[in-house]
Amino acid sequence: MQPNRLVLAVAAGVAVSTVYAAQPLLVTIGADLGIAPARVGLFVTVTQLGYALGLFFLVPLGDLLDRRRLIQGQFVLLAVALLATGLARSAAVLFLGLVAVGGLAVVTQSLVAYGAALSDPAERGRTVGAITSGIITGILLARTFSGTLTDLAGWRSVYLVLCALCLAFTLVLPRSAPQPSGGLRYGELLQSTAGLWREPVFRIAALRAFFIFASFSTLWSSMALPLTERGLSHTAIGLFGLIGATGALAAGPTGQLVDRGLGTKITLLASVLLATSWLVIAWTPKTLLALAIGAILLDLSTQAMHVTNQSMIYRPDAGSRLIGGYMIFYSAGSGLGAIVSTSLYEWAGWTAVCLLGGTGAAGALLMSVRAARQTSRASRHPTR
Repeated sequence: MQPNRLVLAVAAGVAVSTVYAAQPLLVTIGADLGIAPARVGLFVTVTQLGYALGLFFLVPLGDLLDRRRLIQGQFVLLAVALLATGLARSAAVLFLGLVAVGGLAVVTQSLVAYGAALSDPAERGRTVGAITSGIITGILLARTFSGTLTDLAGWRSVYLVLCALCLAFTLVLPRSAPQPSGGLRYGELLQSTAGLWREPVFRIAALRAFFIFASFSTLWSSMALPLTERGLSHTAIGLFGLIGATGALAAGPTGQLVDRGLGTKITLLASVLLATSWLVIAWTPKTLLALAIGAILLDLSTQAMHVTNQSMIYRPDAGSRLIGGYMIFYSAGSGLGAIVSTSLYEWAGWTAVCLLGGTGAAGALLMSVRAARQTSRASRHPTR
């Protein structure tokens, strides 16, 4: 019996949106709490730091504990962290709240591993694609949602509404859940997660994720700065997330093509598309149409590579560890892109931001070419 992909996708989208809801609000939150514009990227960076810690210490528990109960517990604690963030009255409390939100939002990746474990092998790519579609949609629509809600009721209302949604999802998870195979203690799980780096397929996918999401975060973390200078409202800034969300349409078809063995070709094509997107985005100072088109191309390519990466590394015996370990590199790239891009914009402007994003895209392309060569060599010289 296949999992309810829609429920898992929506749950994952809501959970991941808690990490990105602040991005169109950076300037507003900073002004409210007395933080300089050049430092507002820290909101994203500390959240990603918490996310990285959660990926390493919490997600592997899916290979040890009852997955459904683990996910429910994470949603409850995430709701508490969101409540604390929404009520924060100082920069210190806000940063602590954001670290906790990031650490517990890794329930998103627990849902990916959960859905993959519930699926038949022939349908696994489709399930991962569906949940990843929910994740990317959540990342992008978080900006639209938070921008509109902030204009209506203030930035704190964003975190209070997300708190209520997270509590609601504890009640609607699928009832059936595969039990972990067991055999490892918690310390051994963490050691096993760290040891994944020795696997060539994992290593390339992880490095590609680092570059992909450094590039992705470079755009979405810094975009609010030039748009705010143009006088756009929070709602208008958030609408760019709605435009970019069309890239999430790539998830379903990508997952199905991965199931047919076309993951390497898709990844190469998406890597080229990611690099191309920055050539378009560079024209943003002249026309916002370039930003809209470039955001669609960037999100489409990011979505496609994220699906292929996760589908290609997944193994049933270590599903949670593989997803968690892989996403640590995603988080590192996102955090780096956020803090460097906002600081770089203040120092050198939009062209410098585009060079940073293009560098991340070039790194992803390099990893994709390397992976394609390894696949080609393996096909010519199969193991006997």
